[in-house]
Amino acid sequence: MSTPTPVEPGHDAIVEKDAVEGIVPLMPIVLPIAGGILMLLLASIAVYLA
Repeated sequence: MSTPTPVEPGHDAIVEKDAVEGIVPLMPIVLPIAGGILMLLLASIAVYLA
């Protein structure tokens, strides 16, 4: 078992920001763009194979 590191009383306010939490506000913009690009790529593959 590992021993937890003691935390100073004033150190609680400074918390590392998670990478996922930084991306979440951009999701309404990123998801439709990524979906559109994916649809274009899949359509071009389907046309190429047909």
